[in-house]
Formats: sequence, structure tokens, C-alpha cells
Amino acid sequence: MKQLENQIAVVTGAGRGIGRAIALKFAAEGADVVCVSRTAENSEKVAAEVRALGRRAWAYAVDVASGESVNAAAEKILAELGRVDILVNNAGVTRDGLLMRMTDADWDTVLNTNLKGAFNVTRAFSRAVLKQRAGRVINITSVIGLIGNAGQCNYAASKAGLIGFTQSAAREFAARGVTVNAIAPGFTETDMTAELKPELKEQVLKQIPLGSFGKAEDIAHAAVFLASPGARYVTGQVLAVDGGMVM
Repeated sequence: MKQLENQIAVVTGAGRGIGRAIALKFAAEGADVVCVSRTAENSEKVAAEVRALGRRAWAYAVDVASGESVNAAAEKILAELGRVDILVNNAGVTRDGLLMRMTDADWDTVLNTNLKGAFNVTRAFSRAVLKQRAGRVINITSVIGLIGNAGQCNYAASKAGLIGFTQSAAREFAARGVTVNAIAPGFTETDMTAELKPELKEQVLKQIPLGSFGKAEDIAHAAVFLASPGARYVTGQVLAVDGGMVM
């Protein structure tokens, strides 16, 4: 039997990169997937890929920073599907810049998407998941939330905040049999890292003991583990998938 047979998963930021890899890996492991992205085009594209793997899929265009939009989508999803077993908060953005030059908009956009977005989505589904007395919440944070990074005060704050959110929610949800964990990817080959300058990539690689960037599939494998029956007794943890960068 596949590890996630007949589970229903909601994955935010599913339109590309890590979110897409998680959605497809979940489908390969037997899950049906609700693909959430800011654009209908990206959501539907990944949903079609999930269906090609023989699983059911639904596409939703939602700005996770908007509590109103998230609540409306969650209501529709639960009304149609009846339940959600796995929730992956992966949606995230960057607006890099030195602190002294960072605008209010740069700060607010990143915090509202990366941190408040996870709060909005988890809150919207929490009542249903807790009522089931079973479920998995997986938050995608970052090694930057563990060690910081010059030029990313907003991003680091959002990802560090997500770790605190994970641990607090884990304590709240544990009595109902719902686990809450986080994955902290290191530098992973995505559209974001593709924009890095060659000299910066070389500098980063020197900090990674395994000597290479990760792949989106590496994060997806970790997400499958945390969503699987094998992780029944794991909650409130942060799993760094980073090639040894922060050990």
C-alpha cells in the first residue's frame, strides 16, 4: 500500500518549485491533492499533472495573505470534499534588501504571505481537522529562519516566526491527535535560487558539507515522511533538509 493512500492534502504555493514537487510526490504516494496558488493558471497546471498520475485534484487561486479569501476557499473545499487530512503551508515570497533600505511594503508583503498566510490557512482548516482527531500540518520554513541572512531580515523573521508558530500549534493540536511539524529547506534548486549570481552560488556551496544545492524532490520526500503513518509520534519538530548547512 502507498504511504498516503486515499488521503486528501491541501498544498499552498503548489504552482511551482517545492510546492509542485510536494503535490506530485503526494499524488505518487496515493493522495488526492488540492493545489493552491496565487494564479489559476499555475494551480490548474499542477492539478492536471496530479490527475495524470491517476489521483483526484482540485485547483484554487488564493492569496493566502487574505484571511477572507482563505476562509472562503476552505469553506468550499470542505463542503465539496468533506475532510482534509494533510495541510502543507508552503506559499512564500521574498523581497530582499538591506534593512536600512527596506520599505514597509517589502516587510509587510513577506510577513503577510509567509507567516500570516500559514496562520490564515491553518486556522481556516483547524476546526475540521481537530474534529477528525487525526491529521498532519507541515509548514515549510527555511534554514534562513534558523541562522538569518544579510539582506533578508523580512524573510528570516517570517521563517523564524513560522517555527514558533509550528511549535505552539503542535502543543495545541496534540491532544486531538494532529501533528504539526516544519521542514527547513537549505538552498534548493528553484526559480528563486536560479536568480542568484554565480559568485553568490559559489560562496553558498562552500557552506554546504554535501557540496551541492538540494532539489525540490528532497523536500517532497521529507514532507511525505511527516505526512505518513511512520511519523505518528513526531510533532513540534523542525527537520532541516539542507545538506548539513546548519548542523
